[in-house]
Amino acid sequence: MVASFSGLKSNVAFPATKKSNDFSTLPSNGGRVQCMKVWPPLGLKKYETLSYLPDLTEAQLAKEVDYLLRNKWVPCLEFELEHGFVYRENARSPGYYDGRYWTMWKLPMFGCTDSAQVLKELAECKKEYPNAWIRIIGFDNVRQVQCISFIGSKPAGF
Repeated sequence: MVASFSGLKSNVAFPATKKSNDFSTLPSNGGRVQCMKVWPPLGLKKYETLSYLPDLTEAQLAKEVDYLLRNKWVPCLEFELEHGFVYRENARSPGYYDGRYWTMWKLPMFGCTDSAQVLKELAECKKEYPNAWIRIIGFDNVRQVQCISFIGSKPAGF
């Protein structure tokens, strides 16, 4: 038998938290705060996840794809021929950006188990569209969300 609802509990049942202005107990990164820089927006384009990193080598791309596969995410390639980065064209409101949706290269690679398969598709896409930005995404088909996205290839000069 289930007990009937008797209303909300009083605050006495919850432990009291003490607020303190003592900042000595806050987490620290070892005093390197002055060394940290953020992504500089001047002259650089923001692509997607991992856009702050230098271009990934083939071995680094394979490791990222292996990570994607270990998490049981479905790899998929997308490409963009004009911009390759998020930009504002149709609206100036905060949080709105164009260029987030790219063209899918073939179908998502359901059942893919090897990063070499993904890199082979990346090479095919580069051959077909040599002046395109190509990104690799990892899609969680259970939660129905994109979990990772990184640039696999950029056109020469970017």
